[in-house]
Amino acid sequence: MTVWPMSNENIKLLAKDLSKEFPRSPRETIAGYVIAGRMLDKCRAVIADTADEYHFDCPLDRVFFDFTEIDSDKFKEFVADGATDAEVADYIQEHAKKREQIEIIKWNNDLRYKSIADMPDELQEFLEEYIEKYVPKHRPVYVWFDVYDLEEGRL
Repeated sequence: MTVWPMSNENIKLLAKDLSKEFPRSPRETIAGYVIAGRMLDKCRAVIADTADEYHFDCPLDRVFFDFTEIDSDKFKEFVADGATDAEVADYIQEHAKKREQIEIIKWNNDLRYKSIADMPDELQEFLEEYIEKYVPKHRPVYVWFDVYDLEEGRL
């Protein structure tokens, strides 16, 4: 595993140890985008070498990067300098593809309420086993984000 040079002590303070606590829910927003808070938590943890089994720039993160058209490597470089949540929000606002607010709202809502049945076949296949293995048996999954929030004890 690559350990990034700590060019700023803030990254050590800001990074969660994902072996001891979970990243934010994908429902939580930064700069008005769902997924962004969770993605940022994983990015910081990868940089600080505290990511445990979590990955930055995973398929969920790619949904954010593809929509915003932000380069994930440049984002990671910015975060590695110890950027706070507010500074990351400003970075996202500055570098994301310019869109009408309603377009972002619709994108957020599509993700918040996306059912497993509406996902590509390969993700449905992956989630079929994943849900069986990691989501408590007595808890139904209604939408995609439920998988993370149920597994991590937020629901």
